[in-house]
Amino acid sequence: MKARVIANSDLIQRGLSTVLEIDPRAWWRVPVINRRNWQWEDANQATHDGAWWQNAVIYQIAPWSFLDTNGDGKGDLNGIIQKLDYIASLGVDAIWLTPIYESPMEDLGYDITDMLSIGDTFGDREDFQRLLDIAHTMKLKVILDQVWNHTSDQHPWFKESRSSRDNSKADWYVWVDPKPNGDPPNNWLSSFTGGTAWKWEPQREQYYLFNFLESQPDLNWHSEDVVEAILERAKFWLDMGVDGLRIDAVNYFFHDSELRDNPPRPDDAPLPDGVPEDNPLSEQMLKYSFNRPETLEKLEVIRELVDQYPGVFTLGEVALCEDSVAQASQYTQGDKRLNMAYHSGLLVEQPMTAALMRDILQKVIDTFKDGGTCWIVGNHDYGRLRSRWTGKDVNGNPYPDEFYRMMSALLLSLPGAFCLWQGDELGLTVAKIPEEIPKERIKDPFGKMMYPEVVGRDGSRTPMPWTEDEANGGFTAADQPWLPIPQAHLKRSVKNQHQNSRSVLNTWRQLLHWRKNQPALEAGKLDELKATDAILSFQRYYADEKLLCVFNMSDETGHYDLAEYESCSAVTHLGFDFSQEQNQVVLPPYSVFFAQLSDG
Repeated sequence: MKARVIANSDLIQRGLSTVLEIDPRAWWRVPVINRRNWQWEDANQATHDGAWWQNAVIYQIAPWSFLDTNGDGKGDLNGIIQKLDYIASLGVDAIWLTPIYESPMEDLGYDITDMLSIGDTFGDREDFQRLLDIAHTMKLKVILDQVWNHTSDQHPWFKESRSSRDNSKADWYVWVDPKPNGDPPNNWLSSFTGGTAWKWEPQREQYYLFNFLESQPDLNWHSEDVVEAILERAKFWLDMGVDGLRIDAVNYFFHDSELRDNPPRPDDAPLPDGVPEDNPLSEQMLKYSFNRPETLEKLEVIRELVDQYPGVFTLGEVALCEDSVAQASQYTQGDKRLNMAYHSGLLVEQPMTAALMRDILQKVIDTFKDGGTCWIVGNHDYGRLRSRWTGKDVNGNPYPDEFYRMMSALLLSLPGAFCLWQGDELGLTVAKIPEEIPKERIKDPFGKMMYPEVVGRDGSRTPMPWTEDEANGGFTAADQPWLPIPQAHLKRSVKNQHQNSRSVLNTWRQLLHWRKNQPALEAGKLDELKATDAILSFQRYYADEKLLCVFNMSDETGHYDLAEYESCSAVTHLGFDFSQEQNQVVLPPYSVFFAQLSDG
């Protein structure tokens, strides 16, 4: 048969074995997901009904850093309401709010004093209900952060618990007698500091457990009263109409009731996920202080509650453990545990290559046999997308904007859900400490405690730069925001990038809106995963649609052979350059090629 290549110029080349049709309208012809009948099969050929969250893109917002409307230098719920048009313009499916509860705000709200009250700095319950209602009119789901592993040491529960050994909440936290010599009861370490995870309380003459900061005492999940109280608070927000619960540090809920020491890490054992090599915690096997099997049973109780609210889901954080991909998949197995969990599969500190991405993706596909995976790159704890993968290629050269444009296409092509951290759609860098955030303005207690060896997490929590034309980037009318906004961020402001069709922001927008019209990406399976030195490729398919996804992950020109395909229709309106030589697609450095495949 004689093949044809139709380019935008209507140029026809003959004598090829593959039909490559360049047609920017190709997406008009793809099948539409029947939401009522969407079903998928797991590895055991069990059939599941599709749900909106399984391939959702979730925009994570730290309200303090989004937009300030009352002039106090900190963002608030009304600021999010004002910017819902912007959020909707991105094409995301949902927003996830970091904690908005009553809190001393020592740790961005992850130190709560009342799980039922909105913190004054954010607004009030009526503001939140208005945000919820308006978001829903714009087809945006709202996910609330739930911090159930610990509270603030200022929480009324802890104040009562620490007051004596015989009060009504005496066992709501983890209290243990000292060793005969007065030392802590075992060798458990704080995941943040690497020091002991035990704090002495003179009133009780006992130690209490804290896995993060000593101002965040761990709740005792072995107490049924604690579990009941937690579920009551979850029900309160579910009754208000939230669409999902993001569950903080879910793998920390249970500790070993026998208080056994964590064993030392063998020399030939891999490092745990999410723990820096220089943290003393990496010298232990994380077996008894958290990551306990007892957690699995309690996940069923959480799921039983949430399943009473149709269309609502749970998203667990499982990022710090021996193998976060394996453990996150365990937390989502079957239909009685969490709906989804995110892991640290992509949080590797080495240059990103096609082979590395293939190996990570293959592991996730093989491990999450029941579905339920969620990807993160940037995050309030783990830095920004722009700082990921060392920020440099295998030759030591800083990644250009083209790399991050390519990675945005790749991340949005992966199976499962994806969390996009505010500001990553702008390509913001992590603010440097002390160059861009002076030492005296560090807010993160982790950074304050460990500086200068560890500078903390403030660098990825700086306020959104809305415009370069106004003071403080248009974020606040106060003299200064709660954290400084780097000058380099102002150059990447929303206003500046909005006017540039090839900006990082508009790349995310274009890809996200295109993705919504691609059933293969919204609900499809993945196969034909391959990698060469430069090129990563795979296919996504759903019903009659088959989408070829090809990524040049190197700084050199790459080639991909189309000879095996009967016919393919290239997608050209996404702003990625490519050309054709005979049966090969030629991709410039860090470019992308999408094409609809057909049988002829």
